[in-house]
Amino acid sequence: MTTREENELMCRVGPGTPGGKMMRRYWLPVALSEDLPRGSRPVPVTLLGEQLVLFRDEQGRPGLLQRACPHRCTDLSYGRIEDGGLRCLYHGWLFDVAGNCMEQPGEPPESTYKDEVKARSYPLVEKAGMIFGYLGQDAPPEFPDWEFLNASDEHRCLLRSHIACNWLQALEGNIDPVHLSYLHRPLKQVDTRPVPGSEKSADQFYGDDRRPNLDLEQTDYGIRIYSIRRAPEDKQYVRITNFIMPCQAAIVGNEGRVNEGYSVHWHVPIDDYNNMRFDFVFNRVRPVDKEKYRKRLGNLTGPDGVTKRSLENRYFQDPVAMQTENFTGMGGSFNIHDAAATESMGPISDRTQEHLATSDRIIVRARRQVLEAIADVAEGREPRGVIRDPAGRDRSHVVVMSEVIPHDVDPKEHWKTRVHRCQAAE
Repeated sequence: MTTREENELMCRVGPGTPGGKMMRRYWLPVALSEDLPRGSRPVPVTLLGEQLVLFRDEQGRPGLLQRACPHRCTDLSYGRIEDGGLRCLYHGWLFDVAGNCMEQPGEPPESTYKDEVKARSYPLVEKAGMIFGYLGQDAPPEFPDWEFLNASDEHRCLLRSHIACNWLQALEGNIDPVHLSYLHRPLKQVDTRPVPGSEKSADQFYGDDRRPNLDLEQTDYGIRIYSIRRAPEDKQYVRITNFIMPCQAAIVGNEGRVNEGYSVHWHVPIDDYNNMRFDFVFNRVRPVDKEKYRKRLGNLTGPDGVTKRSLENRYFQDPVAMQTENFTGMGGSFNIHDAAATESMGPISDRTQEHLATSDRIIVRARRQVLEAIADVAEGREPRGVIRDPAGRDRSHVVVMSEVIPHDVDPKEHWKTRVHRCQAAE
């Protein structure tokens, strides 16, 4: 059982908390590039409980600064983009993307006080349509070389959705293979597209065998998750997904064409009670139908990621649809199903009230890795998944698989035949 103390350690991510210090050792998504076109106004951002401002200067460079102006704490997200930086509306102090104070126009001409003042700033990397930030106080680690971040624009789709609960309970829904047989079960429009090596679809396997055999391997990035279900003719249906420290999952996706790519979900803490789920869908073989994914996500209303279906309106759950359409009666969006399951636990789930079973072994191990990472940071060690050696940037061993293979083939060896080396985007 997870203790109350452990729950607090994992869930609290604000400045100075043990969990927050751990989170600040990783590169995390801040926004989509499309949220910050050149010439756009500054964007207020809350990340790990910090009030920040994201902006793009006249040269197109993104910057992430503390939102309160270092002078008199006016909100910099109302500022002006001009003269090489972000200018505060109150007294005209000007800051560049590195937080340097470039001008204090109200001060005497001979004053050098601007050289003594600096806004707190964070390094950014903009790649594959996404802006990543590093909120740690030390030098940033190496940026991982994920295959999906090397996909060209037509082969990727980026989405976001706001989840009104703690990051950890939202993430755990992505690394739980058993819930596929229930929460997302279709009753009417079952996907019939066969998985490789079979005439049956993934939906059919999830429905026919609701007690998968679960296994796992600890890796340098987190956990490789094996979910194995029965298949005809003495075969096995193998689904491999991944937990990636600290708040990421690589899962099956791509419209039934999983061996052509996969989906990645980041559950980035906004604060202790909310997280932004950034979805990265990619296909290395063919263009992604972006409009289809956007409609499937659940009627997004804008960059805040808020959907029309919510806890307040009970996700428009329809009891008739529960008998005729799907298991939840909440429409076809998996994101909405996941939100209903995790938001209904409360802002922070009380894990002392859980009764974990053998089917929760992946969840137990993932929590243990999070706690180990918190302890590592507290004791001055690098947590799992942080890369300091440039030679370790390659992450091609993060493999997602959905395939029927002979029963006598070891899935822990078979995945190695599905490794795709990263290729630079066009």
